[in-house]
Amino acid sequence: MANKVRLAIVVAEFNYDVTYLMLQKALEHARFLGAEVTYVAKVPGTYDMPIIVDELLRRDDVDAVAAIGAVIQGETKHDEVVAHQAARKLMDLSVEHRKPVGMGIIGPGANRMQALERAEEYARRAVEAAVKLARRLELLRGSKYTGTTVFIE
Repeated sequence: MANKVRLAIVVAEFNYDVTYLMLQKALEHARFLGAEVTYVAKVPGTYDMPIIVDELLRRDDVDAVAAIGAVIQGETKHDEVVAHQAARKLMDLSVEHRKPVGMGIIGPGANRMQALERAEEYARRAVEAAVKLARRLELLRGSKYTGTTVFIE
């Protein structure tokens, strides 16, 4: 990695009025943090993210992924199924590949107005978590306990 985190962003097209704003904020925050965005991959919806995230995590030019999506509450509990299953699989992929996946998925239980209100915050959080974790993993992997507490921050 050598200091500059190579970040991929996966963004859901479903509820694109929300996720487009999220993508813009994610790109802006990645630049602010000094991360290099190597890929922006669009997927049909949040539920569809894991297969693309899996592929991106396999690449040598990706140190971390930020997942951006908005799961809006409907008449049924479908939003809960989508958000919970996607979150679980994204976490599993992060551990499996030993690379961070920052989760910027709004929902379940959010209506469209709530999603729009949270768009910037969730996008920034996803990017920030992915970048910080990538940097800290690199520090941890290069550290060794020698009798004094090692701080990874």
